[in-house]
Amino acid sequence: MWQSLNDNMKSLVTGAAGFIGSHCAEHLLSLGHTVIGIDNFSDYYNVALKQKNAETIKAKGGRIIVLDVKDKNAFSDLDNDFDYIFHFAAQPGLSKTATYEDYYSNNVVGTQNLVGFATRNPKLKLFVNISTSSVYGLQATFPETATPKPASDYGKTKLKAEQLVLKNSNAGYFKACSLRLYSVIGPRERPEKMYTKLIDLGLKEKAFPLFEGSEKHLRSFTYVGDIIDGVVSVIGREVVVNNEIINLGTEAEYTTKQGIEAVEKAIGKTIKLELKPKRFGDQLRTKANIDKARRLLDYDPQTTLVQSVEAHVKWFKANGL
Repeated sequence: MWQSLNDNMKSLVTGAAGFIGSHCAEHLLSLGHTVIGIDNFSDYYNVALKQKNAETIKAKGGRIIVLDVKDKNAFSDLDNDFDYIFHFAAQPGLSKTATYEDYYSNNVVGTQNLVGFATRNPKLKLFVNISTSSVYGLQATFPETATPKPASDYGKTKLKAEQLVLKNSNAGYFKACSLRLYSVIGPRERPEKMYTKLIDLGLKEKAFPLFEGSEKHLRSFTYVGDIIDGVVSVIGREVVVNNEIINLGTEAEYTTKQGIEAVEKAIGKTIKLELKPKRFGDQLRTKANIDKARRLLDYDPQTTLVQSVEAHVKWFKANGL
């Protein structure tokens, strides 16, 4: 029944060659959607990894178009017959090399361009904006009604992007929701992210740079498969989720130290640590409050940290990284 409900649906996935976007595109294909993925294949990290993700999607019947959302003319030649838009494209995380302009142009201007395109899609059922727990600030343990207090350029610009999308849905131009994701981990995670880096350096017996105090940071490390289950569960619930902000993540909390220990167990090696100065804007605690997601989406993430890390290590080794 689920499959038949999704037959002939057409979905646009931005950032489709990235970590979470590629998983979403792949899952939508498994549901019978026609999937058009767009990505600018930026060199923020190894482009070869994005190309590998893109090839996986294409092999399963998806189409990937090289397109930069922050280009005001980016969508001029794209069909306007999408049923769903899943917006993952963004300048991610905390980076010493990224400027505020990088975050603003990718996260705000890019979203504004996509919003304009969405208004020209008469059959659009839902615009799904992918946001982040970083909008809450240094402590992300709150329900969606809490006042956001972003402490990083990433969090600030992702909040602006979210507000742009919901302003348009509130005005009636299209239906939309915004999903705030919590500490997503698993296969295809970016090279600079904690678990990929731990696995890589641990296997090579090199030191992992640990920011001062971060070993005590608490995180809702959430397996990417559980996140995608939540993302696609909005399909068929357009009326229920319209204009809503919804947290997606696990309620389980783990310290960075526990994360390191899980990787050590999975690779069978002790990881050397190199202490680095504290990083500004890093969240001290994230604990997903998912009462709303449970109520509206029947969301129930089950994958443990150990299972997530084991899947990540298996993927890392299989891809020769």
